[in-house]
Order: sequence, then C-alpha cells, then structure tokens
Amino acid sequence: MNQTQPSALFDTPLVHGGDWAGYSEEYGGAPLDFSANVSPLGVPDGVKKAMIAATETADRYPDPLCRSLVRKLAKAEGMREDQVLCGNGAADLIFRAVLARKPKKALLLSPTFSEYEAALNTVGCEIEYFPLKEENGFAVTEDILDHIDPHMDMVFLCEPNNPTGICTSYDLLGQILRRCYACKTVLMLDECFRDFLDDPKAYSFKPYLSLFPNVVILKAFTKLYALAGIRLGYAICCDPIFLNQMRKAGQPWAVSSLAQAAGEAALDETEYVSTLQKMVQTERPWLMGALRQLGMKVIPGEANYLLFYCETPLIAPLRERGILLRSCGNYMGLNENWYRTAVRTHKDNIRLIETLEEVIR
Repeated sequence: MNQTQPSALFDTPLVHGGDWAGYSEEYGGAPLDFSANVSPLGVPDGVKKAMIAATETADRYPDPLCRSLVRKLAKAEGMREDQVLCGNGAADLIFRAVLARKPKKALLLSPTFSEYEAALNTVGCEIEYFPLKEENGFAVTEDILDHIDPHMDMVFLCEPNNPTGICTSYDLLGQILRRCYACKTVLMLDECFRDFLDDPKAYSFKPYLSLFPNVVILKAFTKLYALAGIRLGYAICCDPIFLNQMRKAGQPWAVSSLAQAAGEAALDETEYVSTLQKMVQTERPWLMGALRQLGMKVIPGEANYLLFYCETPLIAPLRERGILLRSCGNYMGLNENWYRTAVRTHKDNIRLIETLEEVIR
C-alpha cells in the first residue's frame, strides 16, 4: 500500500470552517473555533438526554419519514405534515432540491454559501452570478430582478447571507418572490441563520408560503442548537409534490434516530434559544466595535457572524495561538484579506480581540 495516500487525503483543502479535527491532528487539543457559526452555549441538556435515551433503539433503522419529528415541526411552523421534509442538514436538502428539479439555469449571489454551487454542478447546471458590491454594503439590489426570467429555473437566496450577514430588504424580497412566481422559478430561501436576527418573526416570509408554492424555505438545527455534528435540517414548502420529489432524490435513511430525537427535544428548548439570542444581540455590536477599534473594516452583519477586512494575514498566526478564523479567500467576489468570525461568548470574544491585537501590532 502507498503510505502517502492518507496524508495526501488529509491535506485536501476544506471549503468550510469548523476544521477542529485538522487542528487537533496538528497541535493536539481543541481550538477556540470562531470559523464555524454555531451556538457557543453547547448542546442543550434536554437534547443530550434525548439522544442518550435514543441509543436504546439504535439497533433499529430510523424512521425514513421522520414521522414524529415532522409532526412536531409541522405544529411549530404552522404547516401541514406533508409540507415538511427533514434531511441530513440543510446541505442535504439543497442537493435533494437540485436533483429533484434538475435545473438548466440558476442564479446565485456572489459571495454566498458554496453548497448551492456544488449542488448545481452535479447536474451540469449553467450558473449565473449576481455580484454583491462592497460599495452597496454587500446588499442585494433591485438589479437582481433583471436576472430573473422564465429561463431561470432556480434562484438561491441566503437570508441573512453567508458570509456577509446582510439581509435583503423585506420589500425587495417580496418583489423577488413575485418575480420568481411569475416566471415559474423555484426560489430556495435559506433561513438557517434567520433565528439570530434581532426580530426573526417579523422578517420571515413563511406566512406567505401558501401564495407561493414555488418557494422552499430551508432551516437547520445545526447553528441554533449547536448540533453541527448531529446533522439535521428541514424544508417547508406548500408544494408537497416537489417535497416528495426531493425525498426520493436521496437515500432513504438520511436522518438518524438520534438526530430525530435531538430535533424533537430541541423544539422544547425555548429558554435556551432566548438566552442565545440575547447573547448574540449583545455581543455582535460589541465585537463589531472592538474589531473597528483595531482598524478593521467591518460589514454590519445581522446574524451571529461578522465579515471583516484586514491587510495583515491572520489565519496562520491565530491558528498557532489556538484560534480558528474563517478565511473568505475562496468566496467568489472576496479575497484573502476578508475574514468571517463567529459571535461567541464575551469571554471568547475578548480573547479573540486580544489575540488579534497581538498579531497585528
């Protein structure tokens, strides 16, 4: 056997943050991870207990229809059960939607979450990019409407966008929904970070889903409940036929029994969510101000992460000091001077700022 194969595999560049395993391989121990936008409060105790209890039935195949979880999600979201589909994280549902639709042409923001492009490439889809400009604060502008016509099969919008943290204005988003509906274009509305907004309920277009059966809203347990390693997301849509096509587009046991139990328990963790939201609402402006005091150019994001610009290389020196930061050099429209940082606890945020000051001064 060629002994160089494992190291060649492990040296493959990763396109996402959260590579704690690579850090542990190199340095030993665990890093302080600002590269992944996951709740720093850890897995809720009630969710841990539910997963432990679920191990008693780990010898059985999981319910491929996630019936109990879907029932609880439908009630929580005010949807019918056939309007909810669970998956192995939001990324799984993105790929399922693309495989079900098989679009010939799709529209993506630039920069935005990379899995949209990765999924579209699996079906040979032509991708058109709508560039977000720094002079506009990386906000989506009305010009996007000119890119949506009957030839556009799918549009992906991340609200708030990743990595910028910026939301499309509510009025413009309504115009986009109506334009997509008129053009028979599927609109994939990724709301995985919506719960970190200051007023999540006021922002969502979920109340209008019944008027727009071409819209699929994606949500995930990953970020809000610190369940990145469990992999659980769901889609809601008023077109059960399309959701069923998405279900058939992937493997039958996408959601493990432990993930299903975790999801049900997480929906009861209202106090945990409230505590997390209040923390982010306090720490996000503090971290933004502290970064600006260091001379960084910071985009005023609305989620649990911030995009900022720094001339000094940061990834390697922070890594050597036990901190992971997300380089945005592999995002289309950005370069290696752009970085994304999660918003964590005040103690963690102070350590990040003190370490950044040490590196750049």
